[in-house]
Amino acid sequence: MIDLKDLDYDELTEYLVSIGEKKFRAEQIFSWLHKGAESYDEMTNLSKATRERLLQETYVSTLKIREKYVSKIDGTVKYLFELPDGNCIESVVMRYHHGLTICISSQVGCRMGCRFCASTIGGLVRSLTAGEILNQVIFAQKDVGERISNIVMMGIGEPLDNFDNVIKFLHNVNHEKGLNIGYRHITISTCGVVPMIYRLAEEKLPVTLTISLHAPNNEIRDTIMPVNHRYKIEELLKACKAYADTTGRRISFEYSLIHGVNDSMANAEELAKIAGPLHAHINLIPVNKVEERDFKKGSREEIQAFCKRLTELGINATVRRELGADIQASCGQLRKKVL
Repeated sequence: MIDLKDLDYDELTEYLVSIGEKKFRAEQIFSWLHKGAESYDEMTNLSKATRERLLQETYVSTLKIREKYVSKIDGTVKYLFELPDGNCIESVVMRYHHGLTICISSQVGCRMGCRFCASTIGGLVRSLTAGEILNQVIFAQKDVGERISNIVMMGIGEPLDNFDNVIKFLHNVNHEKGLNIGYRHITISTCGVVPMIYRLAEEKLPVTLTISLHAPNNEIRDTIMPVNHRYKIEELLKACKAYADTTGRRISFEYSLIHGVNDSMANAEELAKIAGPLHAHINLIPVNKVEERDFKKGSREEIQAFCKRLTELGINATVRRELGADIQASCGQLRKKVL
C-alpha cells in the first residue's frame, strides 16, 4: 500500500495517470492531503469510482495526538505524536512576533549519541518517511487552527541521517499546491555529518543550515559528541564554507553552554576564532537538564558574560529564549518519559 504523502507532486501525477486518472486529479488530491484530509471520503471533488480505486492500492497516513501540553508561560505547544506503528515522536509549536514556528522530528530516536541530548537515549529505532515528517506540520497546524510559517528540523533524530526522505519532505512542504512554506523559512540542524552537508549543498535549496557545534575544539567535542571522532571540526568547517559559498546562505552554530565543560572565557575566544571567518551566527543554549546526565547550566550572569565576550570579539551571538519551560519542551524528554 502506498502512502500518498510519501510521493512528491510529480510522482503523484505519474501514479494517477498510471491508473487511468487525469493529471488535474494530482492538484486536487495534493491539496486535500496538505489540508489534513484523513480519508478519501473527505475529498468531495473526487468521484466515488476514483476514491474506490485509490483505496485498493493507497492510503492517507495520519498522526494521533497521544499527549499535548500548552505552556502557561508563553503559549508553546508540545505534541507527543503516535505513529501508526505505535512509535512516538515529538513536535513543538512556538509563538514568535513573526508567526508560528514548528520544531519537527526526522527520526524515531537517534544514533548520534550526543551526551547532552535526551533524544539519543535508547538509540535509533527507525527513520521517518517523507509523509510522516510532513504530517507533523499538517496536524499541528490543524490542531492550533493557525498557519505555521516557519519550520526548524531540530527535533528527534539527525535530519542528514535520513537524507532522501528529508529532501522529499522539503520539496513537498514548499510546493505551491501544498503548504507553500518558503525554503528560506526552513532550518535544518545537523550535528555534523560532513558528506551529507556537501550533498545538501548540491541540492541548491536556500534553506538555513545550523550546526550543532557545542564545543570550540576537538578535545571537548570528542567527549560530548561521538560524531566528532569521525568528522573533526576542521573537516566540518570546510564543509560549512562550501555550503555557504554554494547557497549564499549564512551558517549558524548552536552551542549548548555546559557549566565547567565548554563555557569558560577561553572557550568563548576559541569559538570566536571558528565562527569569525564564516561570519556565522551563534545561538547560545543553556543546556537542558537530562536525568541520565550530570550536565548543568551556569548562572544567568555567566551565560550573559559568555555572550558578551563573543560580541566583543565581533561575533553575532544571542542567547536562545527558553520556551515552554513548564512543559518539558526541550527535545526528547516527553518521548523518553512515556517510554
